[in-house]
Amino acid sequence: MEQSSSERKQTVRHQFDSFCKMVLHGEKVNYEKEMEYRRRHEISLSQVPEEELSRLNTVDEYIDESEIFRVLDYDIEVKDELISEALKYLPEKKRNVILLSFFMDMSDTEIAKHMNLVRSTIHHHRVSSLQALKKIMEGIRNGEIK
Repeated sequence: MEQSSSERKQTVRHQFDSFCKMVLHGEKVNYEKEMEYRRRHEISLSQVPEEELSRLNTVDEYIDESEIFRVLDYDIEVKDELISEALKYLPEKKRNVILLSFFMDMSDTEIAKHMNLVRSTIHHHRVSSLQALKKIMEGIRNGEIK
C-alpha cells in the first residue's frame, strides 16, 4: 500500500519533529551535566577567603617605575628607585661595571673583555663602586644627597 504525497510529508514532519526533540533532549542533558560539573569543581570568587584572594593577587609593573641604563648594546632595567638614583652619581665606567656584573651576571673576565680593560681593573672598579654606592645610597636616604 502506497502512501500519498501528503501522508509522506506528514510522516517526514513527524520524523523531523521526533529528531529535533531528541537533539534538544540530548543538549539539555549535556547542559545539566556541565552545570553539575561546575557546581562540584568551581566556586564563586565571593566564596573564596580573603587570605586566599590576596595570595592570588598580582601587581602590574610599569616601565615608568624603573630606570633603563644602556651599557654595551644592552638595555639594563633597574627597578629599585634608590639604586637607580645612586647609580647615576657613579662615573660611567664604574656604573657600567656594576650593571654588567650584578644585572647581567657577567664575570670580571667577561666585562674586561667587552670593555678592553684588564680583569684586575674591573675588580678594582667593582669593589670601589660598591663602596661608593653604599655611601651615596646612605646620603640619599638621609637627605644629604639629591
